[in-house]
Amino acid sequence: MALTSEQRAEIDAQRTAPQLTSRPTVPAMEELLYTPFEVLDHGFVRVVDYMGDDGAVVQAARVSYGRGTRKVSEDAGLIRYLMRHRHSTPFEMCEIKFHVKLPVFVARQWIRHRMASVNEYSARYSILDREFYLPALDQVSAQSSSNRQGRSDALDEDAARQVLHLLHRDATQCYDDYETMLDPEGMGLARELARMNLTLNTYTQWYWKVDLHNLMHFLALRADAHAQYEIRVYAEKMIEILKAWVPATAAAFEEYRLGAFTFSAGMLKVLRRRLAGEDVGQENSGLTKREWIEMNAMLDAPHPHG
Repeated sequence: MALTSEQRAEIDAQRTAPQLTSRPTVPAMEELLYTPFEVLDHGFVRVVDYMGDDGAVVQAARVSYGRGTRKVSEDAGLIRYLMRHRHSTPFEMCEIKFHVKLPVFVARQWIRHRMASVNEYSARYSILDREFYLPALDQVSAQSSSNRQGRSDALDEDAARQVLHLLHRDATQCYDDYETMLDPEGMGLARELARMNLTLNTYTQWYWKVDLHNLMHFLALRADAHAQYEIRVYAEKMIEILKAWVPATAAAFEEYRLGAFTFSAGMLKVLRRRLAGEDVGQENSGLTKREWIEMNAMLDAPHPHG
């Protein structure tokens, strides 16, 4: 269960107390505002605030005073142009704030994206909940032999269950010891010291505020098929939110970022030679073996959205 009854009551109270505003709002975002979308076994992601919409991107690009009278198709065309030519500042005019509950090891990957404001639950001030991430059986996988930071195929069921047993045993034991050390009638250890005993699959929470440009950079990397599954599922849920918030921007993002590849100058030379009818192999391509494999993988890859 990702949310407690108290948390759900708090969210319901927020949703039933709408605020009047003169600023532009997005009906689809107003519908999902505060709503938690459950991720993994105990995690969630929800929007707690946002500023701007597709119109704000267009307004910033044209530096106009109002929303204008241009057709929606013209605005969408401008957004596609901005995305295609990697103009970033108009997208920085929009911001969004998420409340995320996630395992500590996922948070440590996530925090590498530094262009955001973050306020994390303080284990110096409060006691972390007894909640640990345990992967589904089909996500308990062997180390990849070709990628030092990736997975290969799932382990057989018996081995996977043994891994889950060890993960649960260790997390539970460490949390038991955490409580023992914190006990004011016993050791009474400071919270800032006791927390070091917790395992990395313990859940934490934070507020994460980011502008639209940097959100898309995060999503382009973390929704990629090569990203770790546990962070990718958060990114995929956030892409659904992106579509509700800025549909024209989301469509351009899918077209020019998620569904696109970048070829090096050397790769483009090979493609031009092929188009000219030349038989080009790895040996006479000028590319390294890894570059050759990567180029062909991009050419053979299916479009991620059909």
